[in-house]
Amino acid sequence: MNIKTKLSIRFTILVLSILLFFSILVYYFSYTSHRTKFRENLIIQAQNTAILLINVVEVDSVLLNKIQETTRLLEGQEIVITNSARDIIYQYRIHDLNEGFVQSHSADKSPLYFFTLGNKVGVNYRHELKRQVYRVFVLAFDRQGYENLRELKRILFWSILFSTWICISASYWFSRLAMKPIAQIVTEVQGINYTKLNKRLKEGKGKDEIEQLAVTFNQLLSRLEQVFRSQDQFVSNASHELRTPLAVMMAETDYILNRESTKEELNAHIKGMNRDLQKLNRLISGLLELTQLENETQVVFSEIRMDELLLEVIRLNKVKFPDRKIIPVFHYPETENDLIINGNTGLLTTVFMNLIENACKFSTGEVEVSLYPVPGMLSISVRDSGIGIPEGEIRDVFKPFKRGSNAKQIAGSGIGLSLVARIAELHNADIEVNSSAGQGTTFRMHFKKRDEK
Repeated sequence: MNIKTKLSIRFTILVLSILLFFSILVYYFSYTSHRTKFRENLIIQAQNTAILLINVVEVDSVLLNKIQETTRLLEGQEIVITNSARDIIYQYRIHDLNEGFVQSHSADKSPLYFFTLGNKVGVNYRHELKRQVYRVFVLAFDRQGYENLRELKRILFWSILFSTWICISASYWFSRLAMKPIAQIVTEVQGINYTKLNKRLKEGKGKDEIEQLAVTFNQLLSRLEQVFRSQDQFVSNASHELRTPLAVMMAETDYILNRESTKEELNAHIKGMNRDLQKLNRLISGLLELTQLENETQVVFSEIRMDELLLEVIRLNKVKFPDRKIIPVFHYPETENDLIINGNTGLLTTVFMNLIENACKFSTGEVEVSLYPVPGMLSISVRDSGIGIPEGEIRDVFKPFKRGSNAKQIAGSGIGLSLVARIAELHNADIEVNSSAGQGTTFRMHFKKRDEK
């Protein structure tokens, strides 16, 4: 069952329930109103009859009977009057008011009460005169009330039936009208696939909920398009970077297999292949680490003292670059707790290994690693005086496989800084780059202190 049908059914049930409720109210109040008026007429008839027969001396039973015959009475009216001894002293057109009923109810001491006999309604009225108690019974059929209520039921029935038909038609029309924008969105979405992510839904003015849904979906499409483009570019660049060392190694292998070579020549070719294999290994390792970080849902954090981590990373880089001078410049705060942050030791080691290694590769002078506290933050910078980054290329250095145009002659995969950016994002850290071509580069990272995070 589609939403249009559900809305139509629910709206119809709601309106029908309201109509039934108010119809019952109308019928109930009409019924009570007719009943009250008819009972008032019965009381008036009982009082008039008692006054004429009992209070007026000149009127006897015969005269009262003639008066009743010439007076317009209620339909099927019956009258019985009893005295204190419960004897019937007057009766008129007796049919349903039998003697047994009258005798049994004449002893009642209540001043007034109503009763029903068959389809007639009656009143038992107490009348007193000179310490004598009389009971007046008046019974009649409320034909007008009966006919009015029957006509009212017929009107209400056909009104509800006709209103239900109108409600079903109107609710289906309104539901179609309300669901039309959604149906349009469904049609437009069906025309979008991974090859047509540049298409967008019509947003209108973006004010109602459906238009806001279209806006949100377009934002999702924009993000998906960006992800797919980045993925395509990533795959393209990765394929190119992987193909290059493989092609070189295949060429070296063909060269060795297709000609006679001396031992020295073979060693030279094998060393070249080994360099290409190491480059390929670094590239694959970087890609695996980057993929793992992109798919990481939870990273285990612990307390890390950053001066100790940096000293260990500097030691490892000195082993790798023994001829490079790496200078730690640490500004210690008043309390050692200001040196502690929440982070992942392995990931942060990867960050500063990449930054310091790049500084050593792209410069021939000193590399300075600084640590200094600032209000609420712990800042770490890695500065070199190497070839620098061209001004227009700084914003792209954190993209996979993006390298400065002046660094083509230096070995590298273009993955390291992508890892740095992703790890900084996981640690909620800010990263800055200041660089000028030929004047060196400075990377700064700002970590929130443990008590501030």
